[in-house]
Amino acid sequence: MRARANNQSLRCARRGSVLVIVLWIAFGMVSLALYFAHSMNFELRASDNRVCAMAADQAIDGAVRYVNYLLVQQFANGSNGVLPVLDSSLCQAVPVGEAHYWLIGRDTNNPVGPGRICFGLVDEASKLNLNMAASTPVTASNQFIWLPRMTMDLTQAILDWVNTNGNGPTATYYAMQQPPYQCKCEPFETVDELRLLYGADMDTLVGEDANRNGILDPNETDENQNGMLDPGVLEYLTVYTREPNTNSAGTAKVNISRLTSGSSQLMSLLQTNFGAARATEILGKLRSPGGSSNGPPQLRNFKSPLLFYVTSQMTSTEFALIATNLTATNGTYIEGRVNINTASAAVLACLVGGDTVVAQQLVSYRQSNPNNLTSIAWVIDALGQNYPDALALLEAGDYITTQSYQFTADVAALGPHDRGYRRGKFVFDTSDGTPRIVYRQDLTHLGWALGKEVRQSLLSAKGT
Repeated sequence: MRARANNQSLRCARRGSVLVIVLWIAFGMVSLALYFAHSMNFELRASDNRVCAMAADQAIDGAVRYVNYLLVQQFANGSNGVLPVLDSSLCQAVPVGEAHYWLIGRDTNNPVGPGRICFGLVDEASKLNLNMAASTPVTASNQFIWLPRMTMDLTQAILDWVNTNGNGPTATYYAMQQPPYQCKCEPFETVDELRLLYGADMDTLVGEDANRNGILDPNETDENQNGMLDPGVLEYLTVYTREPNTNSAGTAKVNISRLTSGSSQLMSLLQTNFGAARATEILGKLRSPGGSSNGPPQLRNFKSPLLFYVTSQMTSTEFALIATNLTATNGTYIEGRVNINTASAAVLACLVGGDTVVAQQLVSYRQSNPNNLTSIAWVIDALGQNYPDALALLEAGDYITTQSYQFTADVAALGPHDRGYRRGKFVFDTSDGTPRIVYRQDLTHLGWALGKEVRQSLLSAKGT
């Protein structure tokens, strides 16, 4: 009896062990099933995000093709050199399939705070050209130093970087870096080269605008607590600005820096637009002091179209008819002019010796008189006789224009279901007629750049 009881107990123990083993195996299998299901769920989400990102990339490509089309049409219509102004429906949440894109722009007329983001194209001619330092180092340094956050060290480093002699005071700094490199001693090819320069820390370059979208976002630090965006120098610098040194018909412009006796080219331009009598009257104003009143007039030479306008005593309406036919330089292109119709107050201040009052006066005038901005003559009307020093600086060289031939499309996009965020920057150059992309950069790594309002509107549309 005892043996039978022992055998029965042993069988029960074995059955219990089998049950435990089966339970452990079942638990393991369930765990594996849950693990793989969880992994597949993550993979499904990741795949969906990749698909959304690909759709966003395609939306960016669509935006680039659309901007290129606009610029081609603008050239075909004879209006090349004008900043395209896009309707909001063409630059905000524009659908491309199930994706959407936005063109992030700049409002250079109003101070930038934590308000709405601006949409549209960015005018490169609204900025100072770094390569001015290669041709006019004294003028360039006098202008660059007034930029917000600019330092003397970085200003000197810019001059050294483009100095073909390669003997500037900051040149030895680069040889001591790890790894060492050489001072370029050539013009800048992109503004990103500033990262290589002595004194070019990120606080100087980007300031409070960490994602470089032109507004103060909630996650960005308002260092001086003024409620306004204080960007770095990258916001105001470019390397792309140039204009064709020909008129719209493709013929050479009148070089007012080398006017000859009689100047048949200038006389023909004036007669075509104003008639013989008015042309003769204007040429009389342009006569060199001490010249003879008999025979062809001995004409003065001018450093800038603005000085030519002031001396000629033409009306601003008259000057607008011939302004795009004047130049003060030789060569195929006119390099580095600033478009005073689109430049920010910070850039305008650099052109007038850092005078912020004059800069604001110019901005206020163009806001109040948008129909008077047909030529650079409006700065005379804006400043009058109250700011002679500022006018003298503007007249001293061929620094300003009202035309633009390079534009940046800063494109942010979202794929289906508002996922797969992507952002790319593209610079178009139309100075040769047909637009071409001269620079592109992926800015996705900088994070969300569409502002708080766009995010809230997207969340509201989802009902969350």
